[in-house]
Amino acid sequence: MKKIDTRGLECPKPVIKTKEAVDSGCSELCVIVDNEIAVSNVTRFLEGQGFAVTREDKEWIELVGKRTQAADKKANGSRYAVLFTSNKLGAESGGLGEVLMKAYVGTLAEKEEPPVAVALMNDGVKMALEESSVMDTLGKLEAKGTSVLVCGTCTKHFGITDMVRVGVISNMFEITEAVFSADKYIVIG
Repeated sequence: MKKIDTRGLECPKPVIKTKEAVDSGCSELCVIVDNEIAVSNVTRFLEGQGFAVTREDKEWIELVGKRTQAADKKANGSRYAVLFTSNKLGAESGGLGEVLMKAYVGTLAEKEEPPVAVALMNDGVKMALEESSVMDTLGKLEAKGTSVLVCGTCTKHFGITDMVRVGVISNMFEITEAVFSADKYIVIG
């Protein structure tokens, strides 16, 4: 079993070091982390790679992962992701941009094959708030299996981290991996 000590490393370095081990063929590893954000990020990454993860709390936190399955990826080229950098579609236009965004996200939720990931960055993170007109629709996408990733740096910048009601607070590494590992991606904003 390979041991990876990521204590003291800033986000997203714990995930990057874990990915390097997985990419090198490691099928059983122990990742030592020192904060709950790293626990969440590393656990999601490993589970997405087909690992079963157990947690052991000591003076630090050890995440023990063992590969149990191959990553679930479709081979037909239909996997797509959407990156939103705004909570409005188009330019500011007296409410029209929000109406268009609600219609666009609603259409995504109705598709037979919804996106594998929706990433929210910059003003796009505001779509994950309770007062957002698309928050419920993002929840429907999540229920269909879409990963809804909300940029933690962005929520911290706007002071809204505790107000996020849908998706998971994520990091740049996880967001770029989710978006760019899809067969196609769309950037809106």
